[in-house]
Amino acid sequence: MANFAERIKELRRERGMTQAALAEIIDVRQDSVCIYEKGKNYPEVRRLLILADYFGVSLDYLVGRTDNPEINR
Repeated sequence: MANFAERIKELRRERGMTQAALAEIIDVRQDSVCIYEKGKNYPEVRRLLILADYFGVSLDYLVGRTDNPEINR
């Protein structure tokens, strides 16, 4: 199962996005996204939720708790 760093990089690349473009969406600097993708830090909860909503995946999938990206409602 992928961890958050791997998952966020994978999702970003699937969309053909740069780190800078993703940083703009979650209102952080590009180097913050780089740090997230290296697994050295995590965004705050508010930004995790924005990421999950943007990519259309569950928060559990985003943080690596499951391999199922479906959002359970």
